[in-house]
Amino acid sequence: MANTKVAIIAANGSLFDAYKVLNVATAAAASDAEVGIFFTFEGLNLIHKEGHKNLPIPEGKEHFQEGFEKTNVPSIEELIGVAQELDIKFIACQMTMDVMGLEKEEFVDGIEVGGAASYIDYAKDANISLTF
Repeated sequence: MANTKVAIIAANGSLFDAYKVLNVATAAAASDAEVGIFFTFEGLNLIHKEGHKNLPIPEGKEHFQEGFEKTNVPSIEELIGVAQELDIKFIACQMTMDVMGLEKEEFVDGIEVGGAASYIDYAKDANISLTF
């Protein structure tokens, strides 16, 4: 996937959303694609230092947690580390941070803070655009 650029919007904040976003992003980056994720609204929980440790599981789907553990699926914290090692760009939405009273220091290391215009600038020449 060399010369491929993937732009992802992460707007939801459950455990399932985290796995969707980070699995697709890391798979693309491991295939030599350039990947950037714009985290907005509840999606900010995926990169919040404490929030990503306690992401909710959709009601009635609690049995998935046991399945994740039995099959050795990496934790969200591990996937964030993999994403960082693969140089995936994390952009935290400035407007949402302001509305929620959050500061950059509350998020995992290495994020950028930017508004919708920052995401648009990143995504304008993307080959693949996804929203979760």
